Amino acid sequence: MLTNVAGIKIVGQAHNGPDAIKSISELKPDVVILDIRLPGLSGIDVLKDIRAKKLPSRVIMLTNYTYPQYRKKCEELGSDYFLDKVAEIEMIPNIIAELAKDKPVTL
Repeated sequence: MLTNVAGIKIVGQAHNGPDAIKSISELKPDVVILDIRLPGLSGIDVLKDIRAKKLPSRVIMLTNYTYPQYRKKCEELGSDYFLDKVAEIEMIPNIIAELAKDKPVTL
């Protein structure tokens, strides 16, 4: 989905919450795409960790669980975007392209 977006470099990927925290802390990407449901720790827990460490990463929360309470919690914790996997996943390339228009970004 992101291979045709100019100005980005994918530097990491994790399959569970603890690995995501470790990878994000080490790589400090410009943009992080997080699923709310991750094995080990939730994406919300990872978001809390990113913000607690004051990392400047822009965070896109991605979920099948678009309940208002999840949206509110993610916004309160500092997510930049909250997207429904089914209805809004196609927005990701455009969001990333917009973030990368002035300078290359890492994901």
